[in-house]
Amino acid sequence: MKTRKKIAFKIFQWLITAMVALIILIPIYWIFISSIKPNEDLFTIPIEWIPKHFTLKSYKTLIDQVGIIQQIGCTMLITIPTLIVSTIICVLAAFAFERFSTPKLSLAYGMIVFSALIPAIVTARPLYDFFKKLKLVDTYPGLIILYTSALIPFSILILRNYLSGIPVDIEEAAEIDGADLGQKIFYVIIPLLKPAIATICIINFINCLNEFFIPLFFSQKISVLTVGISTLPRANAYDVPWDLLSAMGCVILLPIIVFVMIFEEKIMDGIMAGGVKS
Repeated sequence: MKTRKKIAFKIFQWLITAMVALIILIPIYWIFISSIKPNEDLFTIPIEWIPKHFTLKSYKTLIDQVGIIQQIGCTMLITIPTLIVSTIICVLAAFAFERFSTPKLSLAYGMIVFSALIPAIVTARPLYDFFKKLKLVDTYPGLIILYTSALIPFSILILRNYLSGIPVDIEEAAEIDGADLGQKIFYVIIPLLKPAIATICIINFINCLNEFFIPLFFSQKISVLTVGISTLPRANAYDVPWDLLSAMGCVILLPIIVFVMIFEEKIMDGIMAGGVKS
């Protein structure tokens, strides 16, 4: 009986997993086939799940008319430094807020977390004037600063919560072995934080690619992928270029999928390392 129950439970698990996978993968597949179909075949009835005609015209239009290559380059020039800078700042800040508990640090932590509740549109005008005086509007350093500041509250919150579960005894053992503060952080804390760091890197990477308001408001010449969607060529004001939108969606999805696949392994490595060291 127990064996039958286990088999039935595993079958149930696989059925639920398959259903969830289909719910997630079918829209992605639909976007992909819409990007390689001719425009006149997009609304055929019945639906062609396997296209009879293939074309790369949408991608060619994105390269020739929209400048998708330049937009990808601009997006990566902003996203990669943002991830590196925000991760370094947030790891150090989370360590300080968790391990050095004082009223002033608690107040600072509360203000940082509270800042995430303020809508971006509220601070947009004064922030624009401030950045204009510093000559950071429509510059890569300015956009990197803005992207980083938007990621800091959530990242510190996640890292601090994870850090609270790491025993202080491990750091004390490192101190007995002669480790200073820097060595404790880089050789003890960071290896144990790998799962949390990988998680925030995935989430922050997706947030950077999806960010629309900051590049729209603070940049004119620097065009990123999210703003590029609004500049797709149309036949008229009421025309929606579904083929180009689908192709643009595939371009945005591809780096996210690759990034998640890379860091998924890092998450598992971090969990194993943390389990052994703790």
